[in-house]
Amino acid sequence: MSKRLEDFIRANRENFDELEPDTEIWAKIEKQLSPQEEKKKADAKTFSLGFVLRVAASVIIVMGISFAVFLKSVNKPGVDLARINPEYAKQQVHYASLVETKRTELKQLAKTDPALYQEFSKEIAQMDSTYKKLNNDLATSPNQELVLRAMIRNLETQTEVLNQQLSVIERYNQSKIEQKNETKSI
Repeated sequence: MSKRLEDFIRANRENFDELEPDTEIWAKIEKQLSPQEEKKKADAKTFSLGFVLRVAASVIIVMGISFAVFLKSVNKPGVDLARINPEYAKQQVHYASLVETKRTELKQLAKTDPALYQEFSKEIAQMDSTYKKLNNDLATSPNQELVLRAMIRNLETQTEVLNQQLSVIERYNQSKIEQKNETKSI
């Protein structure tokens, strides 16, 4: 069958070559292509604008929610410790400032041995998380004085542990200095 088709094409080749498409056909095809291309470009611009608007709306929503959460956390009513027990409130402030001072000292002394500082920081972080939990529970506790006393005890313990850690670091640094002096004297 394909041989017959080939023979037919060869026999009528001149007739096929004589028939050429009209030159206006290409102009018509180009006109039909132009509106389709313009439509695609317009669709791409619309998509891009729509995409940008959706992203902008999402960003605005996220920022609004974040701002609301921030305001809520800033305006969170705290518990007046002095109202619960003025003496305990004074103790809490005293021990909280002591803990902060000792932590600052620990950071300064620990520059010589970061690994030791990391180990000590883990212990303090555990106690600090307990303190924060107690502080959160204070507002809803039926016995706020008991919770406040537990917070103070936690701060006292943190102070004691920090003092011990500072002492260990000082002794460790002192032994390093003594070893260097012994090495130099040899």
